[in-house]
Amino acid sequence: MMKDNNIFEQCLYFTSARLSRIATKIAEDAFARSGMTPTYAFLMMMVRRKPGISPTELAEKLYIAPSTVTRLVDKLVVKGLLTRTVEGKNCHVHLTEAGINIQRDLKKQWANLHEAYAKIRGEAGGNALAQATNEAAKKLEGN
Repeated sequence: MMKDNNIFEQCLYFTSARLSRIATKIAEDAFARSGMTPTYAFLMMMVRRKPGISPTELAEKLYIAPSTVTRLVDKLVVKGLLTRTVEGKNCHVHLTEAGINIQRDLKKQWANLHEAYAKIRGEAGGNALAQATNEAAKKLEGN
């Protein structure tokens, strides 16, 4: 019989939710200087990597709902960091000059996030945990 304080430690849902909350807090702290949440920052970095990316592809790459991408892009357009162009049925997202100008800071904060994880698990341990978690997610998605 398990001790009461360990009752949920064998539950994937419980442990993954716990890990998610902890990782979210670390990521929010790492990106706090940008005034953005990690999701906004990752969206901005993805648009930089692929100018003209569609909202559908952003949703796929970031593993979030298309409606969430629409909401995030709308807010970043209002902030003057992104533009959206529409050609027929196709929509494309681009960085504005202001969006380009904050990329160096976002890249630095992403590096800070990796450093924070490395301080806790070591660089190899952090990378291994991320890889194992990603592989587990892919298997569970296919189920």
